[in-house]
Amino acid sequence: MAVTATGSRPERTVPVPDELRAAARKVSNWGRWGPDDELGTLNHITPAHVARATALARRGAVFSLSVPFDADGPQGAHGYRRNPVHLMTLDGGDHDVAERLGGWGGEAERQVSELWRGPMRFNDDFIMMPLQCATQWDALAHVYYEDRLYNDRPAGTVTSFGATRNGIDKVAARGMVVGRGVLLDVVAHRGATHLEAGAVIGPEELEAVAAAQGVDVGTGDILLVRTGWWQYFRSTGGSGAGGPGISWRCAEWLHEREVAAIAADNLALETSTKEFPGVTLPFHMLALRDMGMLLGEMWDLETLAHDCAEDGVYEFLLVAQPLLITGAVGSPINPLAIK
Repeated sequence: MAVTATGSRPERTVPVPDELRAAARKVSNWGRWGPDDELGTLNHITPAHVARATALARRGAVFSLSVPFDADGPQGAHGYRRNPVHLMTLDGGDHDVAERLGGWGGEAERQVSELWRGPMRFNDDFIMMPLQCATQWDALAHVYYEDRLYNDRPAGTVTSFGATRNGIDKVAARGMVVGRGVLLDVVAHRGATHLEAGAVIGPEELEAVAAAQGVDVGTGDILLVRTGWWQYFRSTGGSGAGGPGISWRCAEWLHEREVAAIAADNLALETSTKEFPGVTLPFHMLALRDMGMLLGEMWDLETLAHDCAEDGVYEFLLVAQPLLITGAVGSPINPLAIK
């Protein structure tokens, strides 16, 4: 995006690069599962795939892959995304609130007086946050270009009322994100604690890591990629600038293997390095808009990676269901890996 001489209005100046457009044609799943499909590559997860994946829960070891949803997260306190704001509406200091509200009137006094007539007391709270502020899935309605969403839907189908097509609710209502998870520990393969800022992970490296770990990546799998970014962020309190991640070139590799979804432990899944001048997040463009593949970001893979290194098993049952939020273009999650 460029700014006009007056500085008042951005202009679109960068077209889709020819190389990226050629890749989009190769990986496109538009129409593959019918003209009304809103699930994309999750269609690769069949009941048979889920049944086989349940057999991977051999030890009963459960690993939460979520980062904390709190004020110390990676989004900061400014910008169009911010860290969660957690507020208490009732707490332990309000045990006599019914008496202190005496005569005040209003619905709050009526409710508290009625509820606290007996000995029971309670605490209550709520949270304000962007749906994509921490561990989450990007829905297929999240990213578009040239006015089209996945499966040739107009971008205008996402309105101020929400996404009428390709929203996260279409996935959540079907309970689709359950299956065989596979961890590719790229940072361990490189012998590092974390990948350097802007590091690029290409498809050749994903293939090499899978071979070194003795694990295959195939139809219906949910792929997790560890870069060490979250551990580095947590230990330094640093920003998400200069994040390592996968290249746009991984899209064809994932498409050929019929991977169902992909997630990583970094801020945006893909590298912050500009692989095309003036083009932001080209892998998002290919995956969400053309392939119809859910993208997961800011997952905590540290404990799981340690366990996989200990027992040499990099496959597991993964349950990563989004919330059923009508019309949302993303959803917070608490993914569980079970071995």
